[in-house]
Amino acid sequence: MKDKKTIIEKGKKVIRVEADAVAALESRIDENFAKAVEMIFNSRGRVIMTGMGKSGIVARKIVATLNSTGTPAMFLHPSDAVHGDFGMVRKEDVVICISKSGDTAELNQLLPLFKRIEVPIISMVGNLNSKLAQESDVMVDISVKEEACPYDLAPTSSTTATLAMGDALAMALLDRRNFTLEEFAMYHPGGVLGKRLLLKIEELMITGDAVPKVEQKVPMRDAILEMTSKRLGATCVIDDNGKLVGIITDGDLRRLLQKTTDLTNLNAEMMMSKHPKTIFKDMLAAVALQEMEAHKITQLVVVNELHQPVGMIHLHELVAAGLGGENQ
Repeated sequence: MKDKKTIIEKGKKVIRVEADAVAALESRIDENFAKAVEMIFNSRGRVIMTGMGKSGIVARKIVATLNSTGTPAMFLHPSDAVHGDFGMVRKEDVVICISKSGDTAELNQLLPLFKRIEVPIISMVGNLNSKLAQESDVMVDISVKEEACPYDLAPTSSTTATLAMGDALAMALLDRRNFTLEEFAMYHPGGVLGKRLLLKIEELMITGDAVPKVEQKVPMRDAILEMTSKRLGATCVIDDNGKLVGIITDGDLRRLLQKTTDLTNLNAEMMMSKHPKTIFKDMLAAVALQEMEAHKITQLVVVNELHQPVGMIHLHELVAAGLGGENQ
């Protein structure tokens, strides 16, 4: 039975071998890579990706990345293609064939069909002298020095390298298209990511009579009553024109009660914190979360252009909306 030290070293070796394989790709980002990007960018159709076995699995992931970053893509299984699915391919599309050996029988069977309809072929291939490489319009080199498998058989380094090259193509296309954050949000409307990119403060903020507000000269006891009745952990303090001049929070109240319990001669203006953190309703809710985290506060006052409070947003609303987790 192998000891823990041997197991740990084996795991580290796999990471080193695969990291070296990915690092070696940098020198292959050349004119062929640029030609592949331009060919896809200028096409009027979709990217049709195909590959067998592990290459097919990697192809599916690259398809997902392309679709989510503005490049329409589909996966075509080579075996299904010769039984009817080839009908999805159009002349205006671009085909990307993935093969480590470059001599995958199922892909070679498709090559004359692709050429018959004159669809451009990009190969991501590990053997530059293979039939697939030679018959492609553009060849992208994904060869690796060795697999991480001790027998140099199981696809490990090669699939990792292929995946990284697919990401490089997708990101280069994203940049070529000037793909914006707003467009990215359109493709990711669900989950935490979509919420971070689309959800506005006005969709979550407390408004109207639910916003705690008191005037500067009101007795401190009335300010406390306003805070407790609205249950947001704070109250805005406004002047005679309704302009925000301060805020009183639960923290301010606790600090006050540590000093005195006699509130008789105190008013809101005496106890408020000046220059409270504010935000506008048309900003992203994710920005509110960033502000709260940066300043270690749990609420923000939403103001209009006259600096009058029109709402309040609390950390609880942001968490309930799903903005407290990591991107998915």
